[in-house]
Amino acid sequence: MRRRRLLGLAASALPYGLVLAWAVPPAQAIGGVLPELDKLAPAFDLNGVAPPQGGLASKDDASPILVRLSNSDFQGRWYVLYFYPKDFTSGCTLEARSFQAALADFQRLGADVVGVSADAAEAHVSFCAAEGLTYPLLSDPGGNVSRAYGSWLAPYSQRHTFLIDPNGQLRARWLGVRPLGHGQEVLAELQRLQQLEASPG
Repeated sequence: MRRRRLLGLAASALPYGLVLAWAVPPAQAIGGVLPELDKLAPAFDLNGVAPPQGGLASKDDASPILVRLSNSDFQGRWYVLYFYPKDFTSGCTLEARSFQAALADFQRLGADVVGVSADAAEAHVSFCAAEGLTYPLLSDPGGNVSRAYGSWLAPYSQRHTFLIDPNGQLRARWLGVRPLGHGQEVLAELQRLQQLEASPG
């Protein structure tokens, strides 16, 4: 009780705004702490599925295969890392189709697309097969990687997208995205960033 009174007296001698800043700890984002732009993106190492032949498969190729991928597998290339809540839900299906529709353009620009959700790797096989997806989907059941990207609301990953450059730096991010047409939105930003880098001076 005495300690509470002393804290109250000390606080009363300070400006009001300063008291609030001192007494209330900074709020933690619901999904974890978002990584900063132009800094190294958080590492990941997850099981998942990928099409045969290193992501160059077509919809007519064999079913996806179980793989384990990490950020080091994309070293020297641009890549999109998008988090989504669940396979086969309406919004996630629209988003997956959006990235699939733009995939050839991403690959033409030297970029890969990778999806992440809490679904088991085996569940991704059915989703890829049903939707004709020819890019990797990774499994983050405990949300550890999703949390590192500020994208976890248990038991699901949140719909956030990150664009990472060949040096592993986070260059752009989209939070709570609208699934429809999102692939084109990310593709446009990739083109813009690549054009900036190619510009003299």
